[in-house]
Amino acid sequence: MSTVLSNSTEEARVGSPANIAAAKRGVGSRLRQFNVPAGLGGWIWLAIIIIPVYYVVITSLKTQEGYFGQNPLALPTSPTLENYQLVLEADFATYFMNSSIVTIGSVVPAVLVSFMASFAIVRGSGRFLKLVNGLFLMGLAIPLQATIIPIYLMIIRLNLYDSLLALMLPSVAFAIPLTVLILSNFIRDVPNELFESMRLDGCSEWQIMWRLALPLTRPAIVTVAIYNGLHVWNGFLLPLVLTQSPVLRVLPLGLWTFQGEYSVNIPAVLASVVLSTLPILVLYVVGRRQLLSGLTAGFSK
Repeated sequence: MSTVLSNSTEEARVGSPANIAAAKRGVGSRLRQFNVPAGLGGWIWLAIIIIPVYYVVITSLKTQEGYFGQNPLALPTSPTLENYQLVLEADFATYFMNSSIVTIGSVVPAVLVSFMASFAIVRGSGRFLKLVNGLFLMGLAIPLQATIIPIYLMIIRLNLYDSLLALMLPSVAFAIPLTVLILSNFIRDVPNELFESMRLDGCSEWQIMWRLALPLTRPAIVTVAIYNGLHVWNGFLLPLVLTQSPVLRVLPLGLWTFQGEYSVNIPAVLASVVLSTLPILVLYVVGRRQLLSGLTAGFSK
């Protein structure tokens, strides 16, 4: 009898409306943790990214006969590295060196000048600095394509046509506005007490900029450096218009080496794309932590 009563009491306790409602709430919370539409969208976006990368890599391992004779997305029946050998023998080292010189020579001055300008805009005062900040913001509204003819004329008059310096100067100019905007917003988020404490310790504005502002804005500096480096590395319009010598070609223009009069060596072109992408991939792997910190810093404040 006592056993029956205990079982009925247990059933009543488990099957009570309050317990059922609590169980439903627990199931509902667990279902909300698994956002099905967001997960499905993530898988779709992953496929959109992975499929082109997969196509580029497997095509670079095919011969021209294999590329035209089978499904474009099929794995190569006889993988080969001849395309990479062809790319490396076709002055790829020269194109790679030119791209490296132009990228470093553009990113370093742009970031350095933008950092000092951003510090002056944030920490300084006066109409002149406000005017300079307004000019930088206006620069964001001017696309490169709209100024290519004036840039060409200025480069000609400066006797810099067909030189790597002709590619660096416009790249620096177009990288400064966005870099100043990002760095100034980041410096503005630094607590004012830190600047005041260093000033009380006898530090000058120059020392405060290099000893305090620079270390604290490192994530933002890495972010804009990678962004500007990627933009300059993949640049095509400026090298096309401002250079003509084969020895001064950068990697985007180097792809023309594998284009004949009546045909294009697609596997070799994609092998060149893979090799030119590796430095950017390495740069991202090295600076990914600083990059993510710079991109998400504004969301936590």
